[in-house]
Amino acid sequence: MRAAPPTYAQRLFDAQQQGAGDRELRAIVAEGLQETYFKDGGTRAESLGVEFTDIDYIDVSY
Repeated sequence: MRAAPPTYAQRLFDAQQQGAGDRELRAIVAEGLQETYFKDGGTRAESLGVEFTDIDYIDVSY
């Protein structure tokens, strides 16, 4: 498994501390996955968009 850039973790923690809702937190996670796994830091899949929908469970470690 590839680690997401620390900037996404920081954005996620900051948003959570500022009281962001589930929708905003999911959007940050989806963007991190999109950039890390699918767009590979801007080197491929330029027009691809990723959304988290119907998520029952996610296990995140840091």
